[in-house]
Amino acid sequence: MERNSSVKVRMLVEGAMMIAIATILSLIKVAEMPYGGSVTAGSMVPILIYAYRWGGAQGILAGSVYGIIQFMMGPYAAHPISILLDYPIAFGALGIMGFIAHKTNDLKKIFTGVAVAILGRFVAHFLSGVIFFAMFAPEGMSPVLYSIGYNAAYLVPEMIISMIVFGLLYKQLNKL
Repeated sequence: MERNSSVKVRMLVEGAMMIAIATILSLIKVAEMPYGGSVTAGSMVPILIYAYRWGGAQGILAGSVYGIIQFMMGPYAAHPISILLDYPIAFGALGIMGFIAHKTNDLKKIFTGVAVAILGRFVAHFLSGVIFFAMFAPEGMSPVLYSIGYNAAYLVPEMIISMIVFGLLYKQLNKL
């Protein structure tokens, strides 16, 4: 019983630390979009690592908490539903990593997990963009194409950064 309690405490402490590290990294912006979203110094990596180590359900929870913190730090919102899509749902999607590549050393699974998790985040932002931010699309441009382009402009570089960093760290993660 005591061992199980110790593991839970470790999981919670590690989750809090990863959320804090992700929040700090999110402040280091390489590029920032005008209506929210930015390329950062790998701010998604700590949440992806947490999902990798503790599984998808825990990763979704940590990502959702991180999303709420991101909202509190600088909200871009058009509607209450856009808040849900752009923050807890989008960042919670990073936890998908833990369903695809939980504690594996298979680099292909790891990169697939990173890509699918960030694609999940993209889908949430894309839906929010099409539904709530269509008015920002240039005259005559489809809101669907605008949302794809806008969100891909920062999430593709973020995915590349995340894959590089995760690729460098993954062998050490199972030793922790």
